[in-house]
Amino acid sequence: MTSESAWPRLRLDDWAPTRDTLHMWTQIVGKIRLAHAPLVNHWWQVTLYVTPRGLTTSAIPYGSDVFDVEFDFIGHQLAIRTSSGASRAIALREQSVAEFHSMLMSTLDELGLQTRIQSHPNEVEPAVPFAEDVEHASYDPQAAQLFWRQLVQAHRVLGRFRSRFIGKVSPVHFFWGAMDLACTRFSGRGAPTHPGGAPNCGDWVMVEGYSHELSSCGFWPGGGEEGGFYAYGYPEPDGFADHPVRPAQASYSKEMGEFVLPYEAVRQAPDPDRVLLEFLQDTYEAAAVRGNWDRAALEADPDRWRAKARG
Repeated sequence: MTSESAWPRLRLDDWAPTRDTLHMWTQIVGKIRLAHAPLVNHWWQVTLYVTPRGLTTSAIPYGSDVFDVEFDFIGHQLAIRTSSGASRAIALREQSVAEFHSMLMSTLDELGLQTRIQSHPNEVEPAVPFAEDVEHASYDPQAAQLFWRQLVQAHRVLGRFRSRFIGKVSPVHFFWGAMDLACTRFSGRGAPTHPGGAPNCGDWVMVEGYSHELSSCGFWPGGGEEGGFYAYGYPEPDGFADHPVRPAQASYSKEMGEFVLPYEAVRQAPDPDRVLLEFLQDTYEAAAVRGNWDRAALEADPDRWRAKARG
């Protein structure tokens, strides 16, 4: 598979209605995990994960059992599976958020998975209650699958980048609030209280998310023509925005408070992996160098055991 076909082209203008509908659907599914999973620092227990077919909650505890919910963007269905062996599938098709919400909650009831979730989405404005949202009702199967394939590529490279760090680091996971795939490294130090300010999201949510000094990066299907990659530090150290970052298409957005790199700059590169890894490494160093992180204690060569493993 060529790099161009592996990194698909998906213009935001071509799938915005589907993207916005899918965003609401992922919020509903994510809130199901939130309703049952015990708290993990920085809300890591609520995220979704990239799979060979789509996005999953992973195993969610329910009494003495577990269940999961997975978006299958190859078969275009939402699968609900339980450890008792029961399963159901809901077709992913053009349907309103209200219809999707009603069908999914009814299906959980049928499976004996009594669940009550927050009635409205977060980090969007306006926050129309799921049960009342009939505006978002689009589903383009091809676009949804292309988006997932973008996530697959981003997940793969973010995973390689993650392997270079031996300090506290998040999984590569999908936050349904902002609809972004992210990976976050931590210096080991605390951080000033986050001021909050995300739409329809309590400030205390951000306080938990940003309780410790960090460097975060990821992919977001918004901004630019095809979405883009981002990287920021919290708190942002002096000189962060002026740190040299590759490639030439990368820039610092004062409005967003982060470095950004258009997705198409990676997609069109002769070696997309190398270009993206350079961006991730340089932006991490902008936080680590300017913030005086203890890099010797936090970083390691991911190939350090390769020679012995071959023996």
